[in-house]
Amino acid sequence: MTELTQESTSRTVKTASGQIHYHEAGPADAHAVIMLHGSGPGATGWSNFNGQLRALSDRFRVIAPDMPGWGDSDPVSYEERNHQQAALDFMDELGIEKASYVGNSMGGATSLQVAARNPDRVAGLVTLGAGAGGVRLFGAGDGPTEGLKLLQGAYRDPSPVGMAKFVDIFVYDEAFKSEELVRQRSDNALRHPEHLANFIAGLGRPRRGLVSDEEIASITAPTLIIHGRDDRVVHYEGSLKLCALVPNSRLVLINRCGHWAQVEHAAEFNRLLACHLDDISIDNL
Repeated sequence: MTELTQESTSRTVKTASGQIHYHEAGPADAHAVIMLHGSGPGATGWSNFNGQLRALSDRFRVIAPDMPGWGDSDPVSYEERNHQQAALDFMDELGIEKASYVGNSMGGATSLQVAARNPDRVAGLVTLGAGAGGVRLFGAGDGPTEGLKLLQGAYRDPSPVGMAKFVDIFVYDEAFKSEELVRQRSDNALRHPEHLANFIAGLGRPRRGLVSDEEIASITAPTLIIHGRDDRVVHYEGSLKLCALVPNSRLVLINRCGHWAQVEHAAEFNRLLACHLDDISIDNL
C-alpha cells in the first residue's frame, strides 16, 4: 500500500460556507469518519489527525478538514464563524448523508453541536479534550485556563519562540515537545496571517458554538469521551460532565496525557476509536 502523505491526501471543495481544504483517505463507500481539529494557531486537519488517517483508512473513510478560519480553508471573521453549518455544508458537498464525528477541543465542541442539533446526520461521536459549559467544579476560577492563556499568546506571537511556550503545555511527555512540531505549527500559523488576525479580533467576546446542558443530554449517538488526566488546556472535569449528561456514553481518562491524546497515546487512541466505530450498528449508518 502506498504511504499516505500530506500531499497525496490533500483535497479542496467549494461549499456554501466557503472553500474548505481537507485530507481524505480510505474507501469511498466505507463508514465516513469526520475528524475536527482544535483552535490552536497553526492547527489543521493534517497536524491533528495525520496518525489516524494512516492508521484507520484501511477500514474507514477518514476525512480531516481544515475548518473555516484555519489552515488552507477560507478565512472567516468572528461574526461569520459557524462551524456547525460549515460541517453540514461540507458533508453535503461530499455526498455524505451520515458520518461519525471525532472532535479535539474546539472540534469536540463543534461535534457536540452537530450531534445535538442534527441527530440524523451523526452515526457516532468521539470527543477528546473537549469541554462543557457551566460552572467549574475543580478548575481554578472562571477565567481562561493556563493553557488557553498560552494559546492566546501564541496567536499574538506565532514565532517559534512563542509557539514553543504553547506546545510545551499541550503535551505531558517531553518526548513530544519537539523542535519539528514547534516549527511546523509556527509555519502553519505564519502562512495565514488573516486567520491570526480574525481569531485575535474575537478574543474576549462571547464563545461561539456552545450547546446547552439540555441539548447535550439529548444526544442519541453512541459517544466515546477521551480526556488526558494532565490536560492543562481543558480540565478533564468537562468530560466528566459530558459523560454524566450524554445517555449513551462512556469515558476513558488517561494518566500521563495532556491535550493531545491522539498524539501522546496514539496506539491506544486508535484502538479505542476503531472499536467504538466497529460497535456502531450498521442500522445507525
